[in-house]
Amino acid sequence: MEKEIGLIGFPLSHSFSPRWFQDYFIKNKVRNIIYKLFPFGNIEHFPLLLKNHPLLIGLNVTIPHKQSVIPYLDKLSDEAKAIGAVNCIKIEKIQNQVITTGYNTDVVGFSNSIQPLIKPCHKKAIVFGNGGAAQAVKQALRNLNIDFLVVNRKENPDCILYSELNKQILSSHKIWINTTPLGMFPNVDTAIEIDYSASSHEHLAYDLVYNPEETLFLKKCKMNGASIKNGIEMLHVQAAESANIFGL
Repeated sequence: MEKEIGLIGFPLSHSFSPRWFQDYFIKNKVRNIIYKLFPFGNIEHFPLLLKNHPLLIGLNVTIPHKQSVIPYLDKLSDEAKAIGAVNCIKIEKIQNQVITTGYNTDVVGFSNSIQPLIKPCHKKAIVFGNGGAAQAVKQALRNLNIDFLVVNRKENPDCILYSELNKQILSSHKIWINTTPLGMFPNVDTAIEIDYSASSHEHLAYDLVYNPEETLFLKKCKMNGASIKNGIEMLHVQAAESANIFGL
């Protein structure tokens, strides 16, 4: 019987994960495993998913479940616990009992992806958004010894609001990182509302969104000379890490 791995989140129409894993299966001669999409917006469906799919051995996790899935898991890796977000779940059967363990591979994915682009002028970053993906980005920036400021729509003691953002802050923080879903297919005409004229050739703009390849956020930054990068390499690195966790 075929074992299953899959992806939970909503929406999932933009996901490249099925293609990546199919290529991985072929390249590594992995047989009798199928990759499935499980699109649902309410995390309360998670226990039913496990019950209805007893052959699941692992799940990737995306927006909006990276934080909300945690109470449903049996264990967390040290990194997932420290970050407070999960993007990979290993599912094991031990003595007829299903055991779920949450991991976070976004940290290594983001770190490996952005590190080659960092220059001496990139001492401070702005992280737009404060969801599950942002938690991994913040941990990666700490590991890279880069100071950061988080900008969020909702009031939070660790964030500032978009209304508090000015040109001086935008100019002095040379790395801009979009962790929000704004600009993601099919809503390609959306972008965070900031003063893009503050970006320059010294700026590095990174968007975790990878579909489309060049979001409106990246286009606006590029127009002012900024270096840009999307999240596709991050996806490849974290997917490879999750494949290792699943034991593929």
